[in-house]
Amino acid sequence: MATQRIAVVTGGSKGIGAAVADRLEQDGLTPVIWDIAPPATGGRGYLSCDVSDEQAVADAVATTEREHGPIEVLVNNAGLTGPSTTVAETPLAQWQKVQAINLTGTFLCARAVAAVMAPRAYGRIVNIASLAGKEGTPTLSAYSAAKAGVIAFTKAHGKELAGSGVLVNAVAPAAIETELLQQMSEETVATMIGKSPLKRLGTVLELAELVAWLASERCSFSTGAVFDLSGGRATY
Repeated sequence: MATQRIAVVTGGSKGIGAAVADRLEQDGLTPVIWDIAPPATGGRGYLSCDVSDEQAVADAVATTEREHGPIEVLVNNAGLTGPSTTVAETPLAQWQKVQAINLTGTFLCARAVAAVMAPRAYGRIVNIASLAGKEGTPTLSAYSAAKAGVIAFTKAHGKELAGSGVLVNAVAPAAIETELLQQMSEETVATMIGKSPLKRLGTVLELAELVAWLASERCSFSTGAVFDLSGGRATY
């Protein structure tokens, strides 16, 4: 079992995470899903894990390494947008939940997994950010702020680990066609599509392909970087 190349994908039970797990499997990695809900289809390693809980993350690292093998790749994908509300309408509890999953969860998982990667002098950490973290999306202030934090965290963490063999990068997609969009209002989604020069949503397969490169040995001279997947929307 220890000879398997393990890729942890948080929030990997469906949507972007499931597509990423499928794509990493094509590259010979063995995905282990950390999620609060199991995948709809079995046959894949799964651990119930609340990424915003420090002890749960520590336990997941220990269990994954013991039962599956050394973690070679971490994809921090678990996240939620929360309802579409203006800043004035956003309850504190909603704000805190979005930060806890998207930003604190990324920090906890990256910190814990990097601690076991660094002594082995190899690892790839890919954080799923969002173009909302660069532009700010109206009525999604909590999500925008959390993803901006993920971008800055990626840059800082990548610099800290430079030279260790562990690379930390992020992907900042525009709107991707998943169930997550159902949390948003139709107006918010229409605004996102309208901003894209390609005038469409991205697909999970397109995103998974970029993640697969960042998670591989083929990526060797990028760390602390943010890669846009925006249909031409990104301006910096």
